[in-house]
Amino acid sequence: MTDSAAYILFVVAGTTYAVRSEAVRHMEMIEQITPVPNAHEYLEGVVFSRGQIVPVLNLRARFGFEKVPHDLRTRLVVVESGGRWVGLTVDSAREFVRIAPADVHPPSQAMAPLSTNYVEGVATLGGRLVLLLNIEEVLNTNTARLTGGGGDGADPTAGHAASPPAARA
Repeated sequence: MTDSAAYILFVVAGTTYAVRSEAVRHMEMIEQITPVPNAHEYLEGVVFSRGQIVPVLNLRARFGFEKVPHDLRTRLVVVESGGRWVGLTVDSAREFVRIAPADVHPPSQAMAPLSTNYVEGVATLGGRLVLLLNIEEVLNTNTARLTGGGGDGADPTAGHAASPPAARA
């Protein structure tokens, strides 16, 4: 039997999502985001976080939902994928859970194209559903949005993504 995996849970537009905890570098409140000219609507800009310049993707916009103003519950979840750091703005984030493989189900074909791009599974946790994100696909800006829209194929985080520090404690 495989051991359970650790996840960080967060909420976007009323839905609970999870990302594997080993991909999460840190979480923080959002202070100042510097806009980037001519960026995709889901690239909010860049922040200076823990000595790094980090691009910030708004997951509401990335998933095709309406953007809302940030409030005291809004969090920046900084993830690492492919050697780059990217911040994700989420409505709230504060849970750390372990999810057993038996609680994870493959995404339904009815969820397409969501299931083929962003969601690697659906977990049941105490009566609630949690969508397990494939963080590499969420950060892959060459794929279409959940609403079926696409971009121009350019990667808006290219040249902005921070590399991890040379040594971490």
